[in-house]
Amino acid sequence: MRIGVPREIKIHEYRVGMTPGGVREATRRGHVVWVETGAGAGIGLDDAAYAKAGATIADSAIEVFAQADLIVKVKEPQPVEYARLREGQTIFTYLHLAPDPDQVRGLLASGCTAIAYETVTDPQGRLPLLAPMSEVAGRMAIQAGARCLEKSQGGGGVLLGGVPGVLPGQVAILGGGVVGTNAAQMAVGLGARVTVLDRSLARLRELDDRFQGRLLTRFATLEAIEEEVLAADLTVGAVLIPGAAAPKLIPQPLLRAMKPGSALVDVSIDQGGCFETSRPTTHADPTYIVDGVVHYCVANMPGAVARTSTFALTNATLPHVLQLAERGVLAALRDDPCLRAGLNVHRGWITHSAVAATLGYDHQPPADALATA
Repeated sequence: MRIGVPREIKIHEYRVGMTPGGVREATRRGHVVWVETGAGAGIGLDDAAYAKAGATIADSAIEVFAQADLIVKVKEPQPVEYARLREGQTIFTYLHLAPDPDQVRGLLASGCTAIAYETVTDPQGRLPLLAPMSEVAGRMAIQAGARCLEKSQGGGGVLLGGVPGVLPGQVAILGGGVVGTNAAQMAVGLGARVTVLDRSLARLRELDDRFQGRLLTRFATLEAIEEEVLAADLTVGAVLIPGAAAPKLIPQPLLRAMKPGSALVDVSIDQGGCFETSRPTTHADPTYIVDGVVHYCVANMPGAVARTSTFALTNATLPHVLQLAERGVLAALRDDPCLRAGLNVHRGWITHSAVAATLGYDHQPPADALATA
């Protein structure tokens, strides 16, 4: 199979869809890999390393898209990219379609097959290709939030860990999944007072056992969310409904009642955000202030630590890339229900029920879509 790896063009995005090590695994199996020149330069992976691994270095993204049967990326395709996709071609990347109707229209019009990292599952129903970036984003959320609390950033001047004789900052984490757990680990490590809210009692028990009394857990009723958010210096939004838009857990009236100088970090922003006042920002201009509360809503948080993130992500995605290349896309999707769960768009149809419901499209189940291919 011909695999294409274009350079990411989203602002301040330096990750890359395959490392030289991944390229070597593919080329030694007889596949051809086209890598756009400079694709890995931002994280110290130069063209020579890719060429040594067996890649063909393409002069432009246009050449990569023209040559490849399978496009492997990191971030969702930008308008210029989904305009280059064609029928019979497959793109394998993070898509986050629910809050992005323009991208949906572009993918549908192209006739391509689009497989989303964030909805691929494992046999236990977990999200193995989302997990590594969720781990990174959860840890970064506390790092970014601590910065937002500094006076120079518009925050209230609170040190999360406090000092002897001064209470530490208070952190509320909405969601106890991978993002929330990693955020809690960092916040507890700094010495903050931490509360995790979730609607799964089983998950709260796991967190309570894991942290051995170093944080508090609460069932996420509306009352509990309001109480914790109003008391918090930093609130982290870490809620995920696979494929669907994130629920709005903090409406603007509640925001107005929060502490002046407190901070919100919305890790759910890729799926539309879980605060009513959230809007996507970039690493170039990451924060804004609404009603005295600092908002950090960067839609590609792991891109700030792009080298770590690239290797963590490609460790998880490479087996699936090789599976698609070895078996062929249609056969791999038909035979593997976990990979098939990642199918979001196929030849003009939305094939993920949550995406279709969120955006008001008709839905064709993946098995049906593949059966007619």
